[in-house]
Amino acid sequence: MLNPEFWRNRRVFITGHTGFKGSWLCLWLDHMGAKVTGFALPPPTDPSLFELARISELVDHRIGDVRDLAAMEAAMQESRPEVVIHMAAQSLVRYSYQEPVETFSTNVMGTVHVLDAARRVPSVRSVVVVTSDKCYYNEEWVWGYREDSRLGGHDPYSGSKGAAELVVTSYQNSFFDKERNPGLAAVGSARAGNVIGGGDWALDRLVPDIMRSLLQDQPTLIRNPQATRPWQHVLEPLHGYLMLAERLYADQHQFASGWNFGPPAESERTVGWIIEKLYTLWDAKFEWQRDHNPGPPECTFLKLDASKAHAYLGWSPKLDLETTLQWIVDWFRSYQAGDDVREVSLADIRRFMAIKAGS
Repeated sequence: MLNPEFWRNRRVFITGHTGFKGSWLCLWLDHMGAKVTGFALPPPTDPSLFELARISELVDHRIGDVRDLAAMEAAMQESRPEVVIHMAAQSLVRYSYQEPVETFSTNVMGTVHVLDAARRVPSVRSVVVVTSDKCYYNEEWVWGYREDSRLGGHDPYSGSKGAAELVVTSYQNSFFDKERNPGLAAVGSARAGNVIGGGDWALDRLVPDIMRSLLQDQPTLIRNPQATRPWQHVLEPLHGYLMLAERLYADQHQFASGWNFGPPAESERTVGWIIEKLYTLWDAKFEWQRDHNPGPPECTFLKLDASKAHAYLGWSPKLDLETTLQWIVDWFRSYQAGDDVREVSLADIRRFMAIKAGS
């Protein structure tokens, strides 16, 4: 279970803090009393959770690019973090076909830069590198991928995430090995995918596309309603990342490996099921439409086996999919009504923490 007291006054360095997941993580860490420094490009969408929740007021907010090693290392040296959580990434599959060089340079060399800087900052004790479920070579089979499954990818995004995992392993063995460098940080990687929640406005991502269309009273265009994904609320994997960071800090290299954070089998639903459920919860009076422009190829089935996290971290997801979708609709209804987005999001965090504490 997550230990909120661990995070009180803990110095944390987050890359990608202006993104969807990074913004939720900043809110959560600030709620627990952590001292957060964020290093990232400006928010990638407009609107953004980062701006709406006024997160720059809560953290030491620094604009920068992880591809700039000198700037990123200077920010890390100045903030003297104890925990580093690397989330900065080019995170869209379709965009990776348009900008493969940007995708590889950000996701691969960005990871190299974070780890290279962390090994020269004496205060760092724990590093979590967030990659993706798409780091695995997708065989389109029905069982979940385990942490020792083959890495790779059919598209630039997936390939870049598989390569980032190889970078982590290389740095673990070369520079963060407890026998050769016992004083250095412990490094682990975290893999999750199809994370959904309030405040996500990314393009070419299912739930943001649906919610954007519902807010505008327009039908959603859906490319592949038969595609199946394992869906999970954004707070579920973030909970895993925080638990992993704690274990890396306390137990060092015992937990320095890759970790899957995926939902249970009952959360595996088709795109068509998700859109029908969201339309019903929103009480939409129109139907969604089929997008006959297929775009680049996309996988139709992919899921993770999170048995390792269950067994060794004590992590398990608690929100069922219907509850997750209800929370998302409630969040966007509150946004639509002009409610304070920071307070709406913090209410979800408090509610989630209470569920975890009671389990």
